[in-house]
Amino acid sequence: MIAEARAFAPGNISCIFKIVADPDPSKMHSLGMGFTVSDGVTATVRTANRTTIAFNGQEIAFPTVASSIGRLTPQPLHVELETPLRLSAGFGLSGASTLAVNCALNHLLGFGRSEHELAMAAHVAEVENLTGLGDVCAQYHGGCLVKLKAGDPLAAERLPVPEQPIHYRYFGPIHTREVLADVARRGRINKAADTALTRLEGLMKLDTVDFDACVSLSRDFAIDSGLLSDDRVQRVIREVEADGGSASMIMLGHAVFSTRAFEGAQQTRLGVYRVGLV
Repeated sequence: MIAEARAFAPGNISCIFKIVADPDPSKMHSLGMGFTVSDGVTATVRTANRTTIAFNGQEIAFPTVASSIGRLTPQPLHVELETPLRLSAGFGLSGASTLAVNCALNHLLGFGRSEHELAMAAHVAEVENLTGLGDVCAQYHGGCLVKLKAGDPLAAERLPVPEQPIHYRYFGPIHTREVLADVARRGRINKAADTALTRLEGLMKLDTVDFDACVSLSRDFAIDSGLLSDDRVQRVIREVEADGGSASMIMLGHAVFSTRAFEGAQQTRLGVYRVGLV
């Protein structure tokens, strides 16, 4: 048996999302739009005497990762997660971490599970722990993705958006669990999402996909859903738009992404980045 295995899964920026509720966690998911980025999570997995999870060198409790491991094997493991991105900033790191760990674990212990099975295991762990609904789907496929019809949680359509720089800035966390557990907030989000998804479907019927128009649609959704409440994020969006760019809130975090550079921003890239061994 090999000593350790490593896998990578990209961060995912959600632009629009609608919650598709179901008592079965393998059927609960989201509709919407988002895209994967070049930065993500690298997971290193090795056998151990007890299961421990370290995030950028610091041991943490990570229920989504731990529950997925427990479903796949009783074998204790040591997991090291490395990423330049922040937790609770809207990059889907719970999904990326769990998916990367599942992929590495599958290779380490020779389970022979398909990528689809590993992704579904990660998705179920996300739903059960209220840490996400659609990130794993995006990280499984890679690229700029749209999902307009309820059904298979891992089904999505890729938009032909060119690889390009994305600029972002983080101001503070939003804990996904708190949003998903709030019935009133979920209702407002879904109402705003219905409008946004109808408009998105119209954009997709055009000869070419205008990514800036999609970002502007995301901004409108962020406002209508009540999620865009941070003054700093609002200020950056206004400044970017005044400079001729497009910007929106990263779902779910007090963070902003933009097609144009702005003060204090870091840079990543939109592209067809997906899970895989490294």
